[in-house]
Amino acid sequence: MFNIFQDAGEVEKAFMRHRARNLFSLLILLAAVLIASYGVMVWRDVKGILEQEKLQIVVSGEGKVTAKPDVARVTATILTEKESLQEAQAENSRKSQAVTEYLKRQGVAEKDIRTTGYNISPQYSYPSPCPPYGVCPLEERRPKIIGYQVRNSYEITIRDLAKAGAVLAGVVSAGANEVYGISFTIDDPDALKAEARKAAIAEAREKAKVLASDLGMRIGRVANFSEGGSFPPPVFFGREMALDGKGGGGDFEPSVQPGENEIIVIVSVTYEFK
Repeated sequence: MFNIFQDAGEVEKAFMRHRARNLFSLLILLAAVLIASYGVMVWRDVKGILEQEKLQIVVSGEGKVTAKPDVARVTATILTEKESLQEAQAENSRKSQAVTEYLKRQGVAEKDIRTTGYNISPQYSYPSPCPPYGVCPLEERRPKIIGYQVRNSYEITIRDLAKAGAVLAGVVSAGANEVYGISFTIDDPDALKAEARKAAIAEAREKAKVLASDLGMRIGRVANFSEGGSFPPPVFFGREMALDGKGGGGDFEPSVQPGENEIIVIVSVTYEFK
């Protein structure tokens, strides 16, 4: 048999044996790395399949919280009409100032008196139609401005509901022509929403526990979660409860009842069963 060491000296033989051992070790290490890498890939595939095969159950829960509104909001309008625009604006400004001063005396903060609209509208006189087959000069057929209407509207937030009726009547006496769109709402519903959400999650978890027990399993981690709900709009009172300063309103105090609001949170929770 051919021997690669037959013509080499002892030193050269030892060196070549050392290199052969190193090469062999490197090949073993490379093979081990390849096997390990393949094993990791296989394990990932198996783990993914196992996770896909885990039983998942979707349950829902509903939480309700009932609370009385703590804020009333109302729209008040000051409307003035004059032949001169300057006169209409001046009178409107005077009445608007009287309304805001009255509100401040009643404890309504400046930040709770918000202008929502300021409109100037020319008032026209429209001529009678021309008689049949008659001739009307062009100037007589044109509408004419006979005055101006100025409308200034405020949204008023009343935080002391015990004063709501008196404030509604008082703004009319102070100069507002119209008071309408009365609504009752909860100023900061976040805490109530959190309370309703907590109740909804507890109900969903209890449903999941019952299902797991019936199936002879236990609930595991939460795989998915979503939330919805019904947050009721403010309670409005329409025109039938409006106060109109043109009819001499402000001599009586209307009775207002805020009632109650219900906040509902609905959750959907996906549990893994094991």
